[in-house]
Amino acid sequence: MNVSYHGHSVVFIDTKGTKIIIDPFITGNGLTDLNADSLEVDIILLTHGHNDHVGDTVQLAKRNDALVVAPFELATYLGWKGVKCHPMHIGGSHTFEFGTVKLTQAFHGSSYTEEDDKRIVYTGMPAGILLTVEGKTIFHAGDTALFSDMKLIGERNTIDLAFLPIGDNFTMGPEDAAVAAEWLQAKRVVPIHYNTFPVIEQDPNEYAEHLSGKKGLALKVGEGIEL
Repeated sequence: MNVSYHGHSVVFIDTKGTKIIIDPFITGNGLTDLNADSLEVDIILLTHGHNDHVGDTVQLAKRNDALVVAPFELATYLGWKGVKCHPMHIGGSHTFEFGTVKLTQAFHGSSYTEEDDKRIVYTGMPAGILLTVEGKTIFHAGDTALFSDMKLIGERNTIDLAFLPIGDNFTMGPEDAAVAAEWLQAKRVVPIHYNTFPVIEQDPNEYAEHLSGKKGLALKVGEGIEL
């Protein structure tokens, strides 16, 4: 299984021929190496409804006949747009053919902004994603602040790879994300959600180097890791 990072919070997982993407913000993402017009995906996992996470979901899902897995309100909203969805909610898990998805809490917001109508659509609670595939567990925290139940997530799950936001302002900054990495007890930690906009500029290499036990891994855009 190959897990790769593609700018902002975009993570791509290729497992036994199934292509999974998390938070596919491609169009408008100046840091990504992906092309929404040619990308092949089977499964789309969404943490919350903000535009820089939903991204190209509708286009990708329709063109690839992909399944979207998302929190209930967001799944309902996307279903109204003709997308095939599986709704979930925080604390719930479901086993699919490709693996098991469980949603965790995240402390953030969740809404989709329809700029043409100057309308903000509420899309439920934000979430983190625990994805277990091929006996490995990947944790994508989504957008979140530091919260103490990350200790519980770490105690109850053997996390092989965690993706944690470090951008600050909208999410955890590097200091809080370092605490999160310690509490989650993940074997490897990749920083995400940084440098896309001036207000979230951070040094991912500095963050990774400061994590104890050499667990930090600042993946370059397009770079992957084998699990």
